[in-house]
Amino acid sequence: MVKRYGALTAVDGLTLTARRGEVTAILGPNGAGKTTTIEVCEGYRSADGGAVRVLGLDPAREAAALRPRIGVMLQSGGIPPAVPAREYLTLLSRFHVRPLEVGWLLDIVGLAASARIPYRRLSGGQQQRLSLAAAVIGRPELVFLDEPTAGMDPQARHATWDLIGELRGDGVSVILTTHFMEEAERLSDHVVIIDVGRVVADGSPAALTGSAGQLRFRAEPGLDTDSLLTALPAGSAAKESPAGHYLIEVHGPVEPRLLAAVTAWCAERGVLPSTLRIESRTLEDVFLELTGRELRG
Repeated sequence: MVKRYGALTAVDGLTLTARRGEVTAILGPNGAGKTTTIEVCEGYRSADGGAVRVLGLDPAREAAALRPRIGVMLQSGGIPPAVPAREYLTLLSRFHVRPLEVGWLLDIVGLAASARIPYRRLSGGQQQRLSLAAAVIGRPELVFLDEPTAGMDPQARHATWDLIGELRGDGVSVILTTHFMEEAERLSDHVVIIDVGRVVADGSPAALTGSAGQLRFRAEPGLDTDSLLTALPAGSAAKESPAGHYLIEVHGPVEPRLLAAVTAWCAERGVLPSTLRIESRTLEDVFLELTGRELRG
């Protein structure tokens, strides 16, 4: 797909597939092209090149057939500020053939006690939950979720994660954009990372992070990492970044012999490592390596 705004190419030959019944997370720094990509898939914009199919339909030319089958959650706006949550969902339910029961849905998203409160008086997290309820009330086959837990407290965030898991369990396909790496790693079957309008990586979270293990410790800056590397098992990597922070990576999990080699090397030099910890490579590590930027850019 290609999408241009004047001289700016926002999406530059991007290709991706989101499989039915799975949660697909689309990640990218600000300006990467992910919002434009989603808007084209939702039918709000037309692509300038390439072919786009959503549930087998062209979202630009077959919008009337597609819209009853999808749900769209906006990050903000779109709901009249004076309308209470129950009244808004009741109105939306009348536009669908088999809507979910409004009272049940309000309870599921944690808004039963706030059902009579106007939208403008809801907290940011409550407004997000109402937007999520609006996106799923029509029993969509596919739902687009844009920052679904932004502004939510931890309890509400976990409840939303549970709801997304239930949607997947019911066979609903989910397209998710998020700035929370933990959210993407926890919920997604498939992750697509895009930058400057192109896909730079895609696969399951496990496939993208691989099986690499990491050992981190702090010590005085300027230690000889070359000599450290010679003391480590073959296939290891060692670097200091930033100063005084040391990272050792290995293929596979960190084993006791690696830990023993590091502590022995430190002991020989009279170095006492602090905050020594063992980790696995995360989705955020992959993202930073590929884009060189924080997710919020």
